Amino acid sequence: MNVSWCYLRLMFVLLLLLGSGSMTSQAEEWPCWRGPRGDGTSLERDLVQTWSESENVAWKAPLPITGHSSPIVFGEQIFVAGSNTDEETRELASYDRRTGKEQWRKTVIKSPLEKKHKLNSYASGTPATDGERVYVTFLDQKEMVVAAYSLAGEQLWITRPGSFSSTHGYCSSPVIYKDTVIVNGDHDGESYIVALDRKTAKIVWKTEREFKTRSYCTPIIREIDGRMQLMLSGSKCVASYDPDTGKQQWIIDGPTEQFVASPVYHQKLLIITGGFPDKHIIAIDPTGAGNISKSNIKWHHLRRGVSYVPSPIAVTDYFVVTSDDGIGTCFELTTGKILWQERLGRHYSGSLVATADNLILATDDDGVTKIIKPGEKLEILATNKIGEEIYSSPAISRGQIIMRGTKHLWCIGK
Repeated sequence: MNVSWCYLRLMFVLLLLLGSGSMTSQAEEWPCWRGPRGDGTSLERDLVQTWSESENVAWKAPLPITGHSSPIVFGEQIFVAGSNTDEETRELASYDRRTGKEQWRKTVIKSPLEKKHKLNSYASGTPATDGERVYVTFLDQKEMVVAAYSLAGEQLWITRPGSFSSTHGYCSSPVIYKDTVIVNGDHDGESYIVALDRKTAKIVWKTEREFKTRSYCTPIIREIDGRMQLMLSGSKCVASYDPDTGKQQWIIDGPTEQFVASPVYHQKLLIITGGFPDKHIIAIDPTGAGNISKSNIKWHHLRRGVSYVPSPIAVTDYFVVTSDDGIGTCFELTTGKILWQERLGRHYSGSLVATADNLILATDDDGVTKIIKPGEKLEILATNKIGEEIYSSPAISRGQIIMRGTKHLWCIGK
């Protein structure tokens, strides 16, 4: 099975809710970065395809905190991380999913604002929840901070598992696996990946990253041929680790230095896109062990259409990516053949998401969302504007789309 423990737990909760008749058969939670499978896909279908500032808006709520962190959804709560730059605080907030009313907002740390890239924010990492606790991470000057909160907003623990230094600022989204929460600490120093006990914050394992170079990729976890793999790009390589022990299983050199976008795994291929200073997309057979640079790369694409920040999506037989500078490209997934390549928007920071009816939502920095049907030719079914900039990625849950703008939290749907 190509699913993580977190996903299995969430499906169990959903089955209980289904048994009570309180949800539709397609409903899903969106508990972490890129949703329940960590790849931007939703099992929901028949979502609204058109909206505006007033059409098909269930509610719109003001956001007093800023950041590029994406919203997550569990039960009747939406969680958002943000920063109050005037007060130099990093905060975690909960909103009522039904009404958008703020339920609570907690200061996680109060710390001088770090130096960052102009396209980054002081709250870019997306929280994660296991249905019992919410995990969030920020930078406290030169240290990574990871904290856990109850669903009611009580801080359960806070820890600093390692140093972090980058002239571009900070972004790391926690990943839940079994009894641990895993955080990527790639930075310009003693880089690491660390797994913390979800209840106690005790370090379960901490693995050194050899090349000590800043990157911001959130790992994806899959079981492949009976072996659990935590896979990510970053720090001058693409690599796989055992999520139970942190031991490296395989590595690919490069193909460049720095990465941000998360990988996807589909039809037995791990596909990554990045980065800096060179731009590459590579499709990898993630089996084998040791250095598989010369044996396991199935196709390779260079430069135009490659994304650095926005994460891609894989839908049926297609791999789709929006580059930072607004170029959309659809590849034949197994061969890397380009089927179409067109300008879709001015600039993209957010990542692609897809519904179960194989429709892709592509939201650009201007807050314009295009509904795309992937195929051999570009087919745009709708173009939707909300009149507000968006630098985060949508969450899909219970027939609705939750979007974080620069000023408001939006609930799109009936």
